[in-house]
Amino acid sequence: MAVKDKKDPDRWNPEPRWLAWVVVLALAGVYTALPSHLIVGPRWAFLVIIVLLLITTIYSHYRKYHRLDQILGFVESSVVTLGLIASVGLLISGLPTHREEPAELLFSATALWITNVLVFTLWYWRLDAGGPHGRDRRKGHDEGAFLFPQMTLPPGARISGEPSEWAPNFVDYLFLAFNTSTAFSPTDSPVLTRWAKLLMMTQSLISLTVLALLAARAVNIL
Repeated sequence: MAVKDKKDPDRWNPEPRWLAWVVVLALAGVYTALPSHLIVGPRWAFLVIIVLLLITTIYSHYRKYHRLDQILGFVESSVVTLGLIASVGLLISGLPTHREEPAELLFSATALWITNVLVFTLWYWRLDAGGPHGRDRRKGHDEGAFLFPQMTLPPGARISGEPSEWAPNFVDYLFLAFNTSTAFSPTDSPVLTRWAKLLMMTQSLISLTVLALLAARAVNIL
């Protein structure tokens, strides 16, 4: 039986979780919309698994079972990552057979590229500086796997509207993942840790495969 965390201090600036929940649900919808030959198992199975995990995660969060919430979050991210890798592999393996029509191929490549961005957004958000629970317990953000520009500014140079003790939220990690999939680099946020470098290399490789090999071919044969 899950036990509530004994130490749950008042959080100085709790980060909203609903964006991550919406992204997880969107990932399930995008995966379900893929052509049947790019889906492992029954079409409905992935959606059902994600929805059940998401409901349990939301319940755990509001009941303050933070450790269970964290574990379920990693399970969700792992499931959608495995689905992404499997679909990219199936799409590549089907290219020589010309199984997909040009429009369908372009749709599949676009859906997988978007999935790639969202999946790695979840990983960066869940892992950086102890994840959302760890960041909530700190006043400000002066450590982590990524050196965000706001971390290098003195307090008096904060952007108007930003809190004096700045910390990244889900949108910052979404921006980081989007840049990685488009520019194949972190652009404005240097990477400081090895695990983050490995994740970004993996994301860039998947994005390069989808854009250069799949989408380019689809456009050329339209």
